[in-house]
Amino acid sequence: MVEMERMAINERRKYLYRMWKRYCEANRKEKGRLLDEMQAVTRMHRKSLIRILTGWLLRKERSCERGRRYGAAVEDAVRKISLSLDYPCAERLKPPLVKMAVQLREHGELSIEPQTLEQLGRISVSTLKRMLKRIGRQDDKIADRKLPRRQRNHLRKTYPMRMSRGMCRRQITLKWAW
Repeated sequence: MVEMERMAINERRKYLYRMWKRYCEANRKEKGRLLDEMQAVTRMHRKSLIRILTGWLLRKERSCERGRRYGAAVEDAVRKISLSLDYPCAERLKPPLVKMAVQLREHGELSIEPQTLEQLGRISVSTLKRMLKRIGRQDDKIADRKLPRRQRNHLRKTYPMRMSRGMCRRQITLKWAW
Protein backbone atom coordinates (compact mmCIF):
# COMPACT_ATOMS: atom_id res chain seq x y z
CA MET A 1 0.00 0.00 0.00
CA VAL A 2 1.22 3.48 -0.82
CA GLU A 3 0.08 4.94 2.52
CA MET A 4 2.21 2.44 4.45
CA GLU A 5 5.50 3.27 2.70
CA ARG A 6 8.12 5.25 4.56
CA MET A 7 8.67 8.86 3.55
CA ALA A 8 11.80 9.68 1.60
CA ILE A 9 14.35 11.94 3.27
CA ASN A 10 13.47 14.94 1.11
CA GLU A 11 9.74 14.43 1.73
CA ARG A 12 10.37 14.32 5.49
CA ARG A 13 12.42 17.51 5.31
CA LYS A 14 9.67 19.30 3.40
CA TYR A 15 7.07 18.18 5.93
CA LEU A 16 9.26 19.18 8.90
CA TYR A 17 9.96 22.57 7.34
CA ARG A 18 6.21 23.22 7.13
CA MET A 19 5.71 22.08 10.72
CA TRP A 20 8.72 24.07 11.96
CA LYS A 21 6.86 27.40 11.81
CA ARG A 22 3.98 26.01 13.88
CA TYR A 23 6.43 24.36 16.30
CA CYS A 24 8.33 27.62 16.93
CA GLU A 25 5.13 29.58 17.71
CA ALA A 26 3.58 26.86 19.91
CA ASN A 27 3.64 26.66 23.71
CA ARG A 28 4.94 23.61 25.60
CA LYS A 29 1.66 21.63 25.47
CA GLU A 30 1.13 22.25 21.75
CA LYS A 31 4.77 21.32 21.03
CA GLY A 32 4.12 17.93 22.63
CA ARG A 33 1.07 17.36 20.44
CA LEU A 34 2.93 18.51 17.33
CA LEU A 35 5.81 16.16 18.14
CA ASP A 36 3.36 13.27 18.53
CA GLU A 37 1.86 14.09 15.13
CA MET A 38 5.25 14.45 13.43
CA GLN A 39 6.42 11.22 15.01
CA ALA A 40 3.37 9.38 13.64
CA VAL A 41 3.75 10.86 10.15
CA THR A 42 7.53 10.58 9.69
CA ARG A 43 8.13 7.51 11.91
CA MET A 44 11.21 9.25 13.30
CA HIS A 45 12.31 9.13 16.91
CA ARG A 46 11.05 11.99 19.07
CA LYS A 47 14.54 13.16 20.07
CA SER A 48 15.61 13.24 16.41
CA LEU A 49 12.63 15.45 15.61
CA ILE A 50 13.49 17.84 18.46
CA ARG A 51 17.13 18.00 17.31
CA ILE A 52 16.07 18.80 13.73
CA LEU A 53 13.43 21.36 14.72
CA THR A 54 15.66 23.24 17.17
CA GLY A 55 18.72 23.18 14.89
CA TRP A 56 19.19 23.74 11.21
CA LEU A 57 16.61 22.25 8.89
CA LEU A 58 19.02 22.19 5.97
CA ARG A 59 21.01 19.02 5.42
CA LYS A 60 24.75 19.25 5.91
CA GLU A 61 27.19 18.29 3.20
CA ARG A 62 30.04 15.93 3.93
CA SER A 63 33.09 17.66 5.30
CA CYS A 64 35.38 15.01 3.81
CA GLU A 65 34.97 12.10 1.44
CA ARG A 66 34.85 8.52 2.66
CA GLY A 67 37.83 6.32 2.09
CA ARG A 68 37.84 3.50 -0.43
CA ARG A 69 36.51 0.20 0.84
CA TYR A 70 37.95 -2.00 -1.90
CA GLY A 71 41.65 -2.13 -2.66
CA ALA A 72 43.75 -2.42 -5.77
CA ALA A 73 43.23 -6.20 -6.06
CA VAL A 74 39.47 -5.76 -6.49
CA GLU A 75 39.94 -2.93 -8.96
CA ASP A 76 42.38 -4.98 -11.04
CA ALA A 77 39.97 -7.91 -11.04
CA VAL A 78 37.10 -5.66 -12.15
CA ARG A 79 39.31 -4.21 -14.91
CA LYS A 80 40.18 -7.65 -16.31
CA ILE A 81 36.64 -9.00 -16.01
CA SER A 82 35.23 -5.88 -17.64
CA LEU A 83 37.72 -6.20 -20.49
CA SER A 84 36.87 -9.88 -21.00
CA LEU A 85 33.14 -9.07 -21.17
CA ASP A 86 33.76 -6.16 -23.60
CA TYR A 87 33.15 -3.33 -21.10
CA PRO A 88 29.49 -3.73 -20.06
CA CYS A 89 27.77 -1.20 -17.84
CA ALA A 90 27.87 -1.71 -14.06
CA GLU A 91 24.34 -3.09 -13.91
CA ARG A 92 25.21 -5.85 -16.39
CA LEU A 93 28.66 -6.46 -14.92
CA LYS A 94 27.49 -7.06 -11.34
CA PRO A 95 25.66 -10.43 -11.67
CA PRO A 96 28.41 -12.45 -13.44
CA LEU A 97 31.31 -10.81 -11.58
CA VAL A 98 32.23 -13.67 -9.21
CA LYS A 99 31.56 -16.39 -11.78
CA MET A 100 33.82 -14.70 -14.34
CA ALA A 101 36.54 -14.17 -11.72
CA VAL A 102 36.51 -17.92 -10.95
CA GLN A 103 36.59 -18.80 -14.67
CA LEU A 104 39.46 -16.43 -15.37
CA ARG A 105 41.35 -17.87 -12.38
CA GLU A 106 40.83 -21.43 -13.68
CA HIS A 107 42.21 -20.43 -17.10
CA GLY A 108 45.21 -18.67 -15.55
CA GLU A 109 44.22 -15.20 -16.71
CA LEU A 110 43.63 -13.83 -13.22
CA SER A 111 45.27 -14.60 -9.88
CA ILE A 112 42.74 -13.87 -7.18
CA GLU A 113 42.50 -14.63 -3.46
CA PRO A 114 39.37 -15.91 -1.65
CA GLN A 115 39.07 -12.60 0.23
CA THR A 116 38.98 -10.70 -3.07
CA LEU A 117 36.31 -13.09 -4.39
CA GLU A 118 34.21 -12.36 -1.30
CA GLN A 119 34.61 -8.63 -1.85
CA LEU A 120 33.58 -9.01 -5.49
CA GLY A 121 30.39 -10.73 -4.30
CA ARG A 122 29.57 -7.86 -1.92
CA ILE A 123 30.38 -4.94 -4.22
CA SER A 124 27.42 -2.71 -5.09
CA VAL A 125 26.40 -1.41 -8.51
CA SER A 126 27.11 2.20 -7.53
CA THR A 127 30.64 1.28 -6.39
CA LEU A 128 31.14 -0.56 -9.67
CA LYS A 129 30.03 2.57 -11.55
CA ARG A 130 32.62 4.68 -9.75
CA MET A 131 35.27 2.04 -10.31
CA LEU A 132 34.49 1.71 -14.01
CA LYS A 133 34.63 5.48 -14.34
CA ARG A 134 38.19 5.47 -12.93
CA ILE A 135 39.17 2.45 -15.00
CA GLY A 136 37.74 4.02 -18.15
CA ARG A 137 39.82 7.15 -17.67
CA GLN A 138 43.00 5.09 -17.34
CA ASP A 139 42.18 2.96 -20.39
CA ASP A 140 41.35 6.08 -22.43
CA LYS A 141 44.86 7.40 -21.86
CA ILE A 142 46.26 4.21 -23.33
CA ALA A 143 43.76 4.16 -26.22
CA ASP A 144 44.54 7.79 -27.14
CA ARG A 145 48.08 6.91 -28.09
CA LYS A 146 48.52 6.71 -31.83
CA LEU A 147 50.29 3.99 -33.75
CA PRO A 148 53.89 4.76 -34.57
CA ARG A 149 54.38 6.39 -37.97
CA ARG A 150 56.10 3.28 -39.37
CA GLN A 151 53.09 1.06 -38.59
CA ARG A 152 50.62 3.53 -40.06
CA ASN A 153 52.55 3.65 -43.35
CA HIS A 154 52.83 -0.12 -43.37
CA LEU A 155 49.03 -0.42 -43.24
CA ARG A 156 48.63 2.03 -46.11
CA LYS A 157 51.07 0.09 -48.26
CA THR A 158 49.43 -3.23 -47.44
CA TYR A 159 45.94 -2.05 -48.39
CA PRO A 160 46.33 0.62 -51.09
CA MET A 161 43.20 2.50 -52.16
CA ARG A 162 42.49 5.13 -54.76
CA MET A 163 39.45 7.09 -55.96
CA SER A 164 37.80 6.34 -59.28
CA ARG A 165 38.13 9.03 -61.90
CA GLY A 166 35.07 10.92 -63.00
CA MET A 167 33.21 10.68 -59.67
CA CYS A 168 31.84 13.79 -58.07
CA ARG A 169 32.65 14.43 -54.41
CA ARG A 170 29.32 13.14 -53.15
CA GLN A 171 29.62 9.85 -54.99
CA ILE A 172 33.18 8.98 -54.07
CA THR A 173 33.81 5.27 -54.01
CA LEU A 174 37.03 3.65 -53.01
CA LYS A 175 38.44 0.95 -55.22
CA TRP A 176 41.05 -1.54 -54.27
CA ALA A 177 44.19 -1.13 -56.31
CA TRP A 178 45.19 -4.79 -56.74
